[in-house]
Amino acid sequence: MAVPATNNNKSTSEEIEGLSKGKPFFIRAEEVASTDNFDYAIDMFIEGLQRAPEAVEDGHKPLRYNSLVRQGKGGKKPSMMDKMKHSRGKTPMENMLNAEYLLAKDPENLIYAEQMLDAALAGGFKKTALWIADTIFESQRSTDKPSIATLFLLKDAYSTLEEYSKAVSACGYALKLKPEDGVLAGEYKNLSARLTMQKGKYDQQGDFRDSIQDRESQEKLQAQQGIVKSVDVRQQAVDDSRKIYEANKNQHNLFKLTDALGDLQTDAADDEAITMLEKAYGQSKDFTYKKRAGEMGLRKLRRQVRQIKEKIESGSAGLEIKELLVPKTKELLAAELEHYRLCMENYPTDLRLKYEYGLRLMRNQRFDDAIPFMQAARKDPKNKINAMNKIGLCFFVKGWFNDAVDTLKEAVESYEIKDNDIAKELRYNLARAYEQQGNMETALELYRRIAQIDFSYKDVKARVHRLRKSE
Repeated sequence: MAVPATNNNKSTSEEIEGLSKGKPFFIRAEEVASTDNFDYAIDMFIEGLQRAPEAVEDGHKPLRYNSLVRQGKGGKKPSMMDKMKHSRGKTPMENMLNAEYLLAKDPENLIYAEQMLDAALAGGFKKTALWIADTIFESQRSTDKPSIATLFLLKDAYSTLEEYSKAVSACGYALKLKPEDGVLAGEYKNLSARLTMQKGKYDQQGDFRDSIQDRESQEKLQAQQGIVKSVDVRQQAVDDSRKIYEANKNQHNLFKLTDALGDLQTDAADDEAITMLEKAYGQSKDFTYKKRAGEMGLRKLRRQVRQIKEKIESGSAGLEIKELLVPKTKELLAAELEHYRLCMENYPTDLRLKYEYGLRLMRNQRFDDAIPFMQAARKDPKNKINAMNKIGLCFFVKGWFNDAVDTLKEAVESYEIKDNDIAKELRYNLARAYEQQGNMETALELYRRIAQIDFSYKDVKARVHRLRKSE
């Protein structure tokens, strides 16, 4: 997809003029957001972005930040009327801002983020497209189940924007999920070659370098927004954020500073950020600070567990390192359980948190305790199928195979997609329950269906062979 030339060539003076028109709306949005009037703040941000659609620092980023705070304080998702009103626009910019409005009211819904990215590319809003692409990519890197379709979208978007370093990263991430995909491997090589050529151009002297206005500041901004940041740039981001926070110690600036500290990915930086957030919580009793501190603590523990595993896998770990894996993993599981318990207690209407807490109960082998929370979480359309799957697994572990069959069968019948990872997992778990129930014929039929879609899925091949021999 080629980025339209109209906005791609927009002059700096036009952007400055647009920002000056949008600035009053952004200022007003921040003012009303500070009083927890988040819905009005969203309207004000969108009004400002209609005048300055490329205002990433002044418009898009603060809107995203306040939408997450709104969600943490129990803000409702978009109503049916909201969805109808913002379903489509006459121009790419209208489509982009409609999607961003819905995303602001449902900040974890990647469908809206992807719609926003498509519209930004179609309208030639390169800065906005790059920012939302980075936001989506970060979510994919942090989730346990990244979407191959989303990674393909990011790969193509970064390539369109000529951000070949990030295109290579997105493609490489997708390749880890589909290592046997020869076409994808070819794309990875092609993008890597483009990246090499691009680096060569940047290394040349002359017109190419001279054509970029204020290149140093642009590179600094892009580096701070990028997925992979150099140590120097990340430290500079911390220093800059610290100066801003010291000048104005508000919540927004504190979160920016602690985020920058988290980007350093060191225990010392994480500990400093957590201490600052815990102190702010102690002074204000605003649970938003406590939640943020908990999230940083979990990232720290996950990184430590990951580093231990990497050393063990590489063969460089001694006995002392290997012996750390089990207690550190237990520490992480306990910390996750406590974090989501606190979040759930402070946001009792958030069904997503009930699902997350139930999941951590399961990981801590507390299956009886997990079932009621998963049953509550299934009322959330977004997590309904996953919650039903987890309920079925709890019944399975307890030996309640009839109940597991009933629950998993309902989940399979309710789930419209038949060939993705969720569909395969549902059928596999249901087949396992049928096996334990003694219904080998039905179990075999389900295993066969999985094998027809994905022959290498788990141990399906072996189970089909075994059950056929026993017929």
